Amino acid sequence: MRLLPMLALSVLTMGALPSSAYAQVQTPAPAAIAGAPKTTVQKITVHATALEGALEGDSADRDVFVVLPPSYAKNPKGRYPVVYALHGYSIGAQQWMGEIHVPQVIEGGMAQGAREMIYVFPDSKTVHNGSMYSSSATTGDFETFIARDLVSYIDSHFRTLPTRESRGLVGHSMGGYGATRIGMKHADVFGALYLMSPCCLSARGLFGVTPEAMKAYAAMKSPADSASLQWAQRGTLAAAAAWSPNPKNPPLYLDLPLTADGKTRDDVMAKWAANAPLSFVDQYIPNMRRYAAIAMDVGDKDGLKTDTETLHKVLETYGIANSFTLYEGDHTNRVAFRFQDQVVPFFSQHLAFGATK
Repeated sequence: MRLLPMLALSVLTMGALPSSAYAQVQTPAPAAIAGAPKTTVQKITVHATALEGALEGDSADRDVFVVLPPSYAKNPKGRYPVVYALHGYSIGAQQWMGEIHVPQVIEGGMAQGAREMIYVFPDSKTVHNGSMYSSSATTGDFETFIARDLVSYIDSHFRTLPTRESRGLVGHSMGGYGATRIGMKHADVFGALYLMSPCCLSARGLFGVTPEAMKAYAAMKSPADSASLQWAQRGTLAAAAAWSPNPKNPPLYLDLPLTADGKTRDDVMAKWAANAPLSFVDQYIPNMRRYAAIAMDVGDKDGLKTDTETLHKVLETYGIANSFTLYEGDHTNRVAFRFQDQVVPFFSQHLAFGATK
């Protein structure tokens, strides 16, 4: 079953960036496999208590797409592991499913031997184009939405195996950051991690924060005004809303890293640095040891490759087994292939499955 067409999109890679931002792209898909088992895609709405009252006004009711395995309807007693998949910046869940060609790649993975699982794609797009999957009074607590509200809803409305050993977490770009951040903090919820080209692993600098951008921000009357800003300028607002929120600073309810006269605010930069996983990974080493498996990959032409390999080496330093793959490609052009040929088999191998009924 195919629910969505391939969509053009843009991607945020806040952190280690190439010389120019990634443009909108259309991604190639693996060849469809004849006779692949067919899945069912459901679009649902999940109310997130953790997102209620967000100061920038994003809804606490989130679109979520659930991909059910071929036997789900035919086997009413069957229970399945769940893979939670997080999208990147400037796109939502539906657009990411188009980018990675879901459900074709899931069906292709099963045709190549992967076991049946439920896949969940939550939408975490915000008024500034991305939540950073962080905890903020301005954006809402997206970290808790993913790790608690969403997991609880899926477990109570679908036939899951409701244990951490049967839950996987994967994300690409900003979603890779989210999977890294949430994975480090919530090893009590998830049992295996796959990080695809994760952004923002190291401390973010002043990319996109220019005098021109500061003038544009000063002219804004509400968060919704960011729709008219340039890509990098919106990315700065997304970072600030997630990592330097300020409930006393309307109308955007955030602090920016430059003052009106162009001086760097070290206090804001320190907050941004504190949200970089390479800054706090050492605090969560016991959690990372709990995972059955950790994998990460990145393209050899992707500006995020150095930070991704650094995270791999940090875990190795602590004796934590994890795989790192540097594949031929850029930030998006091989993602659908990686999802089918690496991500789907990875979780099939490392999540816990119940007895067959």
